[in-house]
Parts: sequence; structure tokens; C-alpha cells
Amino acid sequence: MRALRFGHQLRPAGAVEDVVAEARAAEAAGFDTVTIPDHINDTMLSPLILATAVAAGTDRIRIGTFVLNNEMRNPVQLAWEAATIDRLSHGRFELGIGAGHTPQEFAATGIPMRSAAERKARLGEAVEILRKLLDGETVTYQGEHYTVTNAAIEAPVQERLPILVGGNGRGLLTHAGQHADCVGLNGLRRTLEDGHRHTVGFSRERLERQIRWAREGAGASDNDPELNALVQRIEITDDREAAFDAAFADDPVIGLTREDGLTTPYLAFGTHAEIADQFRAAQSRWGISYFVTRNIEAMAPIIGRIRG
Repeated sequence: MRALRFGHQLRPAGAVEDVVAEARAAEAAGFDTVTIPDHINDTMLSPLILATAVAAGTDRIRIGTFVLNNEMRNPVQLAWEAATIDRLSHGRFELGIGAGHTPQEFAATGIPMRSAAERKARLGEAVEILRKLLDGETVTYQGEHYTVTNAAIEAPVQERLPILVGGNGRGLLTHAGQHADCVGLNGLRRTLEDGHRHTVGFSRERLERQIRWAREGAGASDNDPELNALVQRIEITDDREAAFDAAFADDPVIGLTREDGLTTPYLAFGTHAEIADQFRAAQSRWGISYFVTRNIEAMAPIIGRIRG
């Protein structure tokens, strides 16, 4: 069984020095990774460039993108940049990538927003190209969406730079299980009209279906990907049932029962000990061993309990 590991998702806005200080605080608190989201707007900093600053300002902690929008990047260029960041960080980089889902980003850049099915198919081809390039191969690839001829890059420091693929849907998750080092699960569903918020699917039935799809892909290739969950909300409380009920009293999630809400890996309500037990239970039950959260103060005692 894999050891549990924990990531902190940085807030990539404002002064670079402040973001680097946040990464150092996560490092001191015992987190294994810091991750950087990828959304083009008027407040966020560029994730790959920011990753180089975080690498320079930290010593141990691993640095990942969580997750890049594949539609905004060419896979050969991205592999080149990922390998370079891995060298700058002395082998601490993890490449997280997804199909892209925010309409505003496509409108802002003028890049056509293809159908979800096409974006996911393009992501699959891109991951195959990325994997070969990051493994040091010279790549010629002819797919439905990408054509690459004799592409090669300077190899990363890591013998196998990890690729995390995040997203939803059977095709995406099966392909990720087959080709990725880590499959990212987030519990999000349809993008709402504002182009940023989502409906959610936190039920155990849906989670187990998604994991089954990823494992189908893994079995087809004898792969053994790590399973990751993005924890959308943490609340430290002595009464987890009451806290859960209050959290969704004014904005209920359709179909989310209290039982599902208190066991899902996407929500964490309770004392530090209860949440630590919840993470252990998610690993035991579903094999999820990598959790990304957004609250250093709340998570530090939980990490300490789990690490003993």
C-alpha cells in the first residue's frame, strides 16, 4: 500500500514573494507537494513560470501543476518546459494536466472550445506524446488530433517525471488509468453558466464508478496509477454532523446525503483525529492515497497525526 501524501494548492495571485512564502509554509508544515492551478484571468499568475520561482524558494517539497489546460498548450512545447522545470527544481516537478473546462478562458484567448468529447480525445493523445518525450524518446506520432515528427527534448532529472491526469468521464479516466502515473478525481460535474462554478457529484456510487473506470484502463496496460482526490472543503469541528448540515443548509447539494458527505474524500468535517481517520479510510476503501487541500493551518495537525 502506498504511503499517504498530501498536497497544498497555492493561491497563485498577488506578489510572487507571497506565493513562494506560502509554499515554504506548506513545506514546513509537512506537505509533500504544492500545486498550482491554471486559469487565465486578471488575478492569477502563470503556473509554469510560477513553478520556477517556487522551486528556487523551497528545498524539499515537490511542485506540481493542478491541472494545466491541455487546449492551451502544444504537447512538445509543454514536455520541453516540464523537463526544464524538473532540472531547475532538481527533480521535484510533477505535471498535472486536464482537458480544460472553463468557457471564459477559451473566449479570452480566442482558442475554439471544442466539444468535451474532442477535448478529452486530444488530451489522451497529448498525454501519450508527453510520456514518450519525458521518457527521453525521439517521438514521431500520427494521431487524429496531433502530428509530431522527430521531436526530442533534453531529459528531465527524474527517471520518470510523474504525469497526473485529472477529469471526469469514462473515456478520460480509462485512458488516464492506462497511461498516467496519477489519476486526479475532483467530484465536479457540469460547468455552470458563470463559466467557473460547477455542479458536484460527491456520492460514493459515482466515486466508485470513476475508480472502476480508471482501474479498467490500468488493468489493460499493467499500470498502477496513484489515485488523487481534491478536497473541496475542510472544517475543523467537534460536531461533524452538525457542521455538515449547517454548511449545506442554505445551498444544498442535490442528492448528497449526510452519510456520503461525511465519507467522501472531497469534504472533510470533524476534529483533526476524525479527519485523519477519514483519509485513512478512503485509502483503505478506495485506494486513494494522495489528497490535495487548500488550508495549511487545518491540515498541519492532521498530517502530523498520520505521520505519527
